[in-house]
Amino acid sequence: MKKILALLAIFGFVFVSCSDDDTSPIEAGPNEPTLVEYTSGSANFSNYVSVGNSLTAGYSDAALFIDGQMASFPNMLASNFALVGGGAFNIPLMADNLGGATLGGTPILGNRLFLSFASGSPVPTPVPGTGSTEIGNVLSGTFNNMGVPGAKSYHLVAPGYGNAAGVPPGLANPYFARFASSPTTTVIGDAAAQNPSFFSLWIGNNDILNYATAGGNGQDQTGNLDPTTYGSSDITDPNVFASVYNGLLQALTAQGADGVIANIPDVTKTPYFTTVPHNPLDPTNPAFGPQIPTLNENFSLLNQVFGALGVPERAITFSTTAASALVISDDSLVDLSAQITNVLLSFNVDAATAAVTGFLYGQARQATADDLIVFPSQTEIAELNQEAFETLQNLGLPAANAGLLAINGITYPMEDKWVLTPSEQLAVTTAQDEYNQTIAALATQYDLAFVDSDTFYDSFIESGVTLSDGSTVTGTYGTGGGFSLDGVHPSPRGSALLANLFIDSINAKYGSDLPGVNPLDYTGLYIN
Repeated sequence: MKKILALLAIFGFVFVSCSDDDTSPIEAGPNEPTLVEYTSGSANFSNYVSVGNSLTAGYSDAALFIDGQMASFPNMLASNFALVGGGAFNIPLMADNLGGATLGGTPILGNRLFLSFASGSPVPTPVPGTGSTEIGNVLSGTFNNMGVPGAKSYHLVAPGYGNAAGVPPGLANPYFARFASSPTTTVIGDAAAQNPSFFSLWIGNNDILNYATAGGNGQDQTGNLDPTTYGSSDITDPNVFASVYNGLLQALTAQGADGVIANIPDVTKTPYFTTVPHNPLDPTNPAFGPQIPTLNENFSLLNQVFGALGVPERAITFSTTAASALVISDDSLVDLSAQITNVLLSFNVDAATAAVTGFLYGQARQATADDLIVFPSQTEIAELNQEAFETLQNLGLPAANAGLLAINGITYPMEDKWVLTPSEQLAVTTAQDEYNQTIAALATQYDLAFVDSDTFYDSFIESGVTLSDGSTVTGTYGTGGGFSLDGVHPSPRGSALLANLFIDSINAKYGSDLPGVNPLDYTGLYIN
């Protein structure tokens, strides 16, 4: 137990000690700071090591940069641990606040995002400039924050994951290559080698997130126990996840360390999936509205075909009075390309037109409120799909006709990578549920503090969190203050909410009375 000098203004409100020995705060004069006695309970925070992915590293606004790293939730935890004997918390800081990085002088990582209010565009763009972080300049020393952006569970135990020579082929991680102790080491090996007295582990988001952000354009690897065969956008088999996670905890607790672990939130509820509506086509838009009668006339024959084939729900129509849904491709639908072509031929449509129509709309339908349109799609909607345009020309269409049939979301179905359909969402949530069952069981088995981030995210996104000044942090993109501009990772203020969630669980498990942090001390959005 350490007696420390704490300025209550740092935290925005008064904390009262809840230590077992019932020590009371020492009174101070009216112009003096207040002495507060905090306790560590049964935990030893002297050497804290955090293990995880981008959420642990402080990644935000689609990049890793110094300010974000300093505002990571583990760094906030370390500031609280310092009140009760916690030691230094070393972070493998990037070289600047741009976030971009090079390898051998060649840019491989982009800069962080920012919103240009002058342009009036709601779409964030990268901060200009060239990042000064060179991946090949390996940092010396050991680091307490072992968060590696992009890491999946099994990456933490993969030798060579920090080998710079493996970065371009995608076999290694550029962020870990900067601070790995050797080219052949593992993330968990370097973490355990520090003999932590206390650790945090939050891993597993990327095991489903990459599939989701790719619009389900990957494979659900459930049943495949060999992660070396997985693609970057695949869902990790739950048994692989369970085995790896248990191994991680074995390594971290081998010398008797206590710790805190967190389950996986529902990634599909983040702004990345909830900001772009399924029906963004506005009839008052002068570039779209006047085309609606012609579009509906052109789709009328196809809609007759859908009716003849017994799938009238696939009909495509646009409203002149309300927002219309996007036309999308849904690979869970039966592919009716050949049937569409044959029916059109029976209607005496020429063979070329019949074949192109079948090719375009064999798995097409209009989106519904149950579909999730991913955030980056907003720059593609109603734009010419150059690849589709060239494909249609190769099928024999004149350029003018090919152009008319290659408009994303209107005449050309939005591709799978832009839409997370209900069947794809089910694959994500099924894996998430199994991962979370594993994490909860292992928290009990290893007698560790457990953070239910899943329940917290649900409540936070649905209702927001009210702060001490009466303001509310919400999950609304850009203005809510809880998420950064990439729509997935928390803002510094969102990280503060998470830090307090972790601290609450630590206090409850180990009998400590750490005060937490004041979210108002951290920004909800970096303003440029």
